[in-house]
Parts: sequence; structure tokens; C-alpha cells
Amino acid sequence: MSDDVQDGFVRVRLDLSYEGRDFSGWAKQPQGRRTVQGEIEAALRTVTRSTETYELTVAGRTDSGVHARGQVAHVDLPVELWAEHRDKLVRRLAGRLSHDVRVWKVEEAPSGFNARFSAIWRRYAYRVTDNPGGVDPLLRGHVLWHDWALDMDAMNEAATALIGEHDFAAYCKKREGATTIRTLQVLRWERRDDGILEATVKADAFCHNMVRSLVGAMLFVGDGHRPVDWPGKVLAAGVRDSAVHVVRPHGLTLEEVGYPEDALLAARSKEARNKRSLPGSVGCC
Repeated sequence: MSDDVQDGFVRVRLDLSYEGRDFSGWAKQPQGRRTVQGEIEAALRTVTRSTETYELTVAGRTDSGVHARGQVAHVDLPVELWAEHRDKLVRRLAGRLSHDVRVWKVEEAPSGFNARFSAIWRRYAYRVTDNPGGVDPLLRGHVLWHDWALDMDAMNEAATALIGEHDFAAYCKKREGATTIRTLQVLRWERRDDGILEATVKADAFCHNMVRSLVGAMLFVGDGHRPVDWPGKVLAAGVRDSAVHVVRPHGLTLEEVGYPEDALLAARSKEARNKRSLPGSVGCC
């Protein structure tokens, strides 16, 4: 599959953020459900006075209720349309979009850029409070309340068994034909000055429900319901464990997406499309 842009079109990168509470996720859905992709595509069509809808490709599809601070997408636009609107597009989109989604920057993408396949990592944050009084009302849409005291050191110790390249089938919702092999680069908890526990979760890519499942396993260790070695044993078993709780989406935010230098974008996009397998494995994973 090539990332060559069709003649007469230009690939445009969009940097954006959104508050996910009132969206049914990123991807367009039938029956008129409100999605981030649908909102931006409709606004883009309106402000450029186009009769055609130009489809966005995103770095990471977020689920219903998940937020994004550093999401990246691309869209291929006709050269004439881009030339006419490029300098005013951010301001016009701001006037058209709802206040819970913003496009901060639009720019012509470098050759070989694909918002999804060129990315080399995604970084999420999940925020939890174990304050016995609950969540600050001003933060309730972005922080999960866990009604048990949490041992951050135990959670960080448990996380060490999950770092690296593994088959994360035990922590993913399986999708037909899709691999669950991922390289988890960072899984680390820190307690902020305001008492909120913040998990940084960074990987080359994530499979469905992976971050929220990992967080759910960590919380069970942190509150003493499971031993420190339990998340690693679940990973090694390679099958979904009913005890792994997929935590609620509102504590999760896509913070940043990383890309290689421009000269490596096309090669990374090609590499990311290859089916992955672990050393010594046979057949499909």
C-alpha cells in the first residue's frame, strides 16, 4: 500500500484536541451518533464550501468518552482548495466547531507522512484519585475515583513485567485479523502534588482497550486485591482474564503522538503495516 498522494491533491496534517465526554469516540458511526471525525469533516466541508466530504485519517482512534490533547490526523485536499483556504482554515474551523473540539494547527505534511502508520509512539495519561472524599468537582470529567487507598510503589513494581515487546492479548479486546503484539515503552505512576495518581503509558501502538485494561490491573495491585506479580502472570497466560477490569474512559487522555524525522516517514509507514510476530512464534498471532 502506497502513501503517494493522488495527483491534484495535497496532504494536510491537523493537530487537534477534544473533550471526549459527549462524543461516541473518534470514528464516524451510523445512525447520526456524534463523533470527533464526523464533526471535523462536516466543519471542514462547510468552511471550504465543498460539496464533497474529505475523509480524515487519525493517529489513534479513541473510544467513547476518551479525551485527546495531542491528537494528529491528516486529510488529502485538492490543491486549489488548500491554496484558497490554508491561511484562514484554523480560524474558520474554530468558528464552526463545537467548543469541545479544537484544531490548533493545519500544515502541508512532508512527503511520506501518514498520521496513523508513520507514528512511532503514542503517549497516554490516565488519572486516578484515591482521596476518600472523591474527585474534585472541577476535575470529575478527567479523573477516576478509586475508593481504596493505592500503593504507588506496588503498582510501579508490577508494571516492570509488562514493559517491552509482548503479545498483549490478555489486555486487549480481540479484533479479527489484527495482531495484539505491541512494544510497551513506558508504564509509570507518579503522584502529583494535588494527590492525583497519574499513569504515563507509552507504546509504539495500542490495541483496543489496552490502556484501560493495564490501568485496571495496576489498580487491583495498588489496592491490595492482587499481588505484585499478578499482572505479569496475566500477560504470560495470553488470554483475557475476567478479573482484569477495563476502567472507565473519562480518566484517559491521548497526550502526544511521536513521528520520526521526515526522511524516515515513508519507511516507517511501510514497516507499521507489516504483520508482527514474536521471535519463535509460528503463524498468525
